[in-house]
Parts: sequence; C-alpha cells; structure tokens
Amino acid sequence: MTTAPPHSVDHELVHAATDIARTRCRGDNHTVAAAARARDGRIITAVNAYHFTGGPCAELVLIGTAAAQGAYVLDTIVAVGDRDRGIVPPCGRCRQVLLDYFPAIEVIVAVGDRPRTPRTLPITDLLPESYVWADQQLDTAS
Repeated sequence: MTTAPPHSVDHELVHAATDIARTRCRGDNHTVAAAARARDGRIITAVNAYHFTGGPCAELVLIGTAAAQGAYVLDTIVAVGDRDRGIVPPCGRCRQVLLDYFPAIEVIVAVGDRPRTPRTLPITDLLPESYVWADQQLDTAS
C-alpha cells in the first residue's frame, strides 16, 4: 500500500474509456476498453481482443494503437469494463508490460470494491518489488 498522497484523477480518460466500453464493446470478444493520455495530451483508446488462446487485454492493444499513431510515451491509463462494470484494474501481465514500457506511467484504479470511485497510482505501487526487464539485460557494449 502506498503512503504517498493520491494523484489527481484524469476524469476525461475515465469518460473516454467508459464511452468506448459502452459503444464499441460487443459480445464476448470485446469486453474491456482502455484509454490513455499520451505525453502530447492526446487520448488514445482501444478494446481488448478476447480469444480462448488468451488474446490481448485492452491495455496491451492500446500500447500498439498508440505506437501506430506516433504516441510512444503514455502518462496515464485506465481500463473500464463493458455492461456498466466501471473501472477494472490491469491484470498482472499488463502491470508488468506497463512497467517495462512506461516505468513512470500512472494507472487509474477503483477504490476498494467501488468501481466508480477512482484514484490514480504510479505503476510501481501496483507492482511493488517488481522485476524490471530493462534492469536484467546484459550490457553488450562491454
């Protein structure tokens, strides 16, 4: 649990993800939407691509979508479930990928069991004592 004061919530991101979840998620293949704020201020959105083999979560689809749009640094991200489920936290795989791609990213999560009461945390608070891929790479320049 973090002892740092909570960071402000980007409500525009929450509304963007909620709108995409409501209007673009259909059936069982697309059940979660994500929205992220790029460093240049743009909002990027995406939905998951569920498949029984383990298709990518909305956060991972969003990383690729952002890169395709030339946004390589994301500052804040949120995921929202379809059918009015509210904010959902990133799974373990997404937490690790977000940390590796964007070590300073902030994640909007729900407070306890209240999916409509958000707070913003650094990714490192969601993955304490984590494995950082970049720190484990051999220095090939030696």
